[in-house]
Amino acid sequence: MRKSVKRFFLIVTSVVCLLLGLAGLFLPFLQGVLFLAIGVILLSISIPTVGIWRKKHSVKFPKIHQKIEDMEEWLLNKIGEI
Repeated sequence: MRKSVKRFFLIVTSVVCLLLGLAGLFLPFLQGVLFLAIGVILLSISIPTVGIWRKKHSVKFPKIHQKIEDMEEWLLNKIGEI
C-alpha cells in the first residue's frame, strides 16, 4: 500500500511540474524548461516506459545525460524505491 501511495503522489507531482513547465514556456516569470525537466525526471522514476524514452533521447547529449542520471539517483535516494 505504501509504494502505491508514493507512486501516486510522484505521478501527481510530475504532472503538476509538466503543467507548470508548459505554462512557463509562455509566461515570463516561470522557468518552463526547468519544470519540464523535473516533471520528466519524476515521471521516468514512476513509469518505466517514460524512463526508457528519457534515456534514449538524453544519451545524445552526454553531459546533460550524466546530470539527469545523477539527479534521478539523488531523488531515488531521497524518496526511496518505487
